[in-house]
Amino acid sequence: QVQLVESGGGLVQAGGSLRLSCAASGRTFSCYAMGWFRRAPGKEREFVGAISGRGGVPRYLESVKDRFTISRDNAKNMVYLQMNSLKPEDTAVYYCAADYRGCTSTYVSTADVAYDYWGQGTQVTVSS
Repeated sequence: QVQLVESGGGLVQAGGSLRLSCAASGRTFSCYAMGWFRRAPGKEREFVGAISGRGGVPRYLESVKDRFTISRDNAKNMVYLQMNSLKPEDTAVYYCAADYRGCTSTYVSTADVAYDYWGQGTQVTVSS
């Protein structure tokens, strides 16, 4: 069982930055790929980015790949989403999620159904 708690959301002006954090419980954090997803009002949940358990090259949604950066600190059981040059269309509830892939896998999935555990979400609002 993995419990995830996001933090760091808030209100920011367009062009600003936020850093989301996700704290994970459990002793095998490095065996989980970690993903960030978001759900905007009236829209389906959307993949934002993900990083493998060992911290390999992340995958990103095309529209954020030059602005957002995912990183993780396995010693602290933490994963981060640094969001720069924010746009109003980035407004959403952001969720972190964990996908057990084994302790040597470098695979990350973009599909939300692949993820076993989810946080409660943190609101990000970007004003124009």
